[in-house]
Amino acid sequence: MDKINLEEKFQLFHEYWSPKIVGELNESYVKIAKFKGEFTWHTHDNEDEMFYVVKGVLTVKFRDKDVCLKEGETIIIPKGVEHMPVAENEVHVLLIEPKSTLNTGNVTNSKTVVDLERI
Repeated sequence: MDKINLEEKFQLFHEYWSPKIVGELNESYVKIAKFKGEFTWHTHDNEDEMFYVVKGVLTVKFRDKDVCLKEGETIIIPKGVEHMPVAENEVHVLLIEPKSTLNTGNVTNSKTVVDLERI
């Protein structure tokens, strides 16, 4: 068992919308990612999704409202709920998701990451 320094881990990569695995928890991955710009409207049919903002401000758009998350805030999106993360400036997030979770959910496009890197 070793501690994980998230600040150090975030310094190891620069690409946006490409989650990295920093650990495992039961049948889930603990991931970090950097976001900037608009992502993709998508749903996760079989998994809930959690975003915890480590640094910056993240807006999660839903079809009926927008939710703004600041540092230290989190949101859990139930499976089947369509959403789109948006980051006006660079945002650092922590995600805890089942290992089966694909970052773009039911959509496959240029932002889809199938093989996650472990850092």
